[in-house]
Amino acid sequence: MGLTKASVMFKWYADSVADCSLRALARIELEDTLYLGDLEAKRDWGHAKDYVEVMHMILQADAPDDFVLATGEIEMVELCFAQVDRRIEWRGKGVEETGVDAKSGKIVVRIDPIYFRPTEVGLLIGDASKARDKLGWKPKRTFAQLVEEMMASDLAEAKRDVANGKRTV
Repeated sequence: MGLTKASVMFKWYADSVADCSLRALARIELEDTLYLGDLEAKRDWGHAKDYVEVMHMILQADAPDDFVLATGEIEMVELCFAQVDRRIEWRGKGVEETGVDAKSGKIVVRIDPIYFRPTEVGLLIGDASKARDKLGWKPKRTFAQLVEEMMASDLAEAKRDVANGKRTV
């Protein structure tokens, strides 16, 4: 028996910067502006398939033990924009920060405090060295692959929403 607390698998909390980034970026051609919360908040990201594989490895171990499962990957917003072939230049600080499309000069990202979490922690990143050392585990899927998969899923959902006359963001 084991206990797992994963901050992100494939679908996640709707108020996170990452979720807003992915869902809205998948719809960026359909909407004018992407509104985000705290850009300073960083989260460790990993693919559910990698975590399930290591959980199986833990269950096969000779003796029970505690492990931190993490990738050490935290950069989400820039990688999301790269998936839609956009480079963003960041201007300003705090709630006045904006993201400007480097090609068009248009503001495509604005900060909205409604997306701030009242109990936000700045950095959540794990150290999976024990799982690497004792189990020989390391994630098979890259962070870029994870983002690509999530963006493809969200883009397909956005297209279905538009086809059904739903608001896209």
